[in-house]
Amino acid sequence: MRVFSVTQTFPKWCPLPRGGFSITKRTQICFPRQLLIFQAKSETCFDTYQLCSGKAAEYQVDELQNFRMVPSAVLTSEKEEAKAFLTLFLKNQGLSSSVAARTINKSDHFIDHLVSRLHSVHKTWYLVGRELTTLEIRDALTPYLEFLLVEHDSVLVDVVENFPNPPRKGRKVTQVALANPTLDTKKIKAMARVSEVGPSGQLPPHILYLIELGMDVGQIKAITRKFPAFAYYSLEGKIKPIVEFLLDLGIPQSGIPTILHKRPQLCGISLSENIIPTMSYLEKLGLDKKQWAKVIHRFPALLTYSRQKVKGSVDYMYELGLSAESIGKILTRCPHIISYSVDEKLRPTAEYFRAMGVDVAVLFHRSPQTFGLSIDANLKPVTEIFLERGFTIEEIGAMISRYGALYTFSLTENLILKWNFFLTMDYPKSELIKFPQYFGYSLEERIKPRYAQVRDSGVKLVLNQVLFISGSEFEKLMKRKIKKLTDSKQVPVDIEYPDYAGSDMERQLKL
Repeated sequence: MRVFSVTQTFPKWCPLPRGGFSITKRTQICFPRQLLIFQAKSETCFDTYQLCSGKAAEYQVDELQNFRMVPSAVLTSEKEEAKAFLTLFLKNQGLSSSVAARTINKSDHFIDHLVSRLHSVHKTWYLVGRELTTLEIRDALTPYLEFLLVEHDSVLVDVVENFPNPPRKGRKVTQVALANPTLDTKKIKAMARVSEVGPSGQLPPHILYLIELGMDVGQIKAITRKFPAFAYYSLEGKIKPIVEFLLDLGIPQSGIPTILHKRPQLCGISLSENIIPTMSYLEKLGLDKKQWAKVIHRFPALLTYSRQKVKGSVDYMYELGLSAESIGKILTRCPHIISYSVDEKLRPTAEYFRAMGVDVAVLFHRSPQTFGLSIDANLKPVTEIFLERGFTIEEIGAMISRYGALYTFSLTENLILKWNFFLTMDYPKSELIKFPQYFGYSLEERIKPRYAQVRDSGVKLVLNQVLFISGSEFEKLMKRKIKKLTDSKQVPVDIEYPDYAGSDMERQLKL
């Protein structure tokens, strides 16, 4: 049996029944003092971890003797379950699927450690040969992983990958004092409430209801971590009424988890006093009531804003000269425009474009998302790129007026790459001023292949003809142009001969 030891001083902790654990007053927990990695003595016999120190460790070792015989198939299955749940847990903390997968691949020791925790939590079940279900495995591991998250926060991934060794040098190991311990305690209690089993052996009613909708306990805890009050919402008074309301609007059941994750506060808003009146107000402005399902799915926070906040944004759109019909269409397509501050975001952006000669009302109607961009970080760099390439402010203004999304593209991954390719095309700069939509097409899938076809055929097309029309229409246009070009090169020449010449030729042919 291999023994790993960590020389740093750490607090003592030990597992308690049903996945809990006790902690001394020192909360700077990094690792257990000793860890015994289990190895197979035979195909069905395995050693386990020594998880605690002192008396707790002695108790643990004695008790583990009772369930050291674990079938290899069961152990393999438990490892896969532990990997799957750890992956989900990491993704719920914001890691991408690829990063979470890489972490799992580097975490064999930690996975073994999680399996050992299962054995310690449910030791009596192993004695009678009972296998754990997926939900039971997750219930046993969730409190421990959440505790590690609180303890290690930004270095949790490093802890998992390097277990049982300390994190790499240069990475913070000790816990930073919480800015608001009371708030954090409330959050921990709220997340624990999610998986709390009642006297009947069931999860709380509202949790079971959410699981029926397609959510799992991990997702519900992720919501609770952002908004702890969600764990205390009643089923009949708050959660169920809003869910049924959303379903009646045409939102599919599969879309409910996404909406609740984006805006759990929605369940705490009164339907009769807030949500329905706000919807009626927006419908009077022209928001298409048939599109509510799409609007709420895109931006559920729209229904949680106060009437004053919504009215302030709408009044500013009126100030710009937009009609009620236009405002309704804008809110249908881009409901998150309501979240932007009028004085800190919308008004300064409007002034920036107005100084370029842009009709701000038209731009707002065509591309409201542009008004959510930062002037310093997004707008000015794009303007400077075009100025450096010889465009005037007036020409840039004309381009943004014709194509409102121009400023929403990445400089390095879009605008500069496409500009560099444009320089290889046989077009003057004025073509971009007339057709700035060029920057909205895929360089590899549309611009390059179509231009290559035009260039190789020898026909002449303006830039919007090359890119704007559909694939079938482009092929038809190319065939017509190529035919016309070919016909112009093969025009027959009519030669008139004198009468005598014709008679001489006839005589020669007869010969």
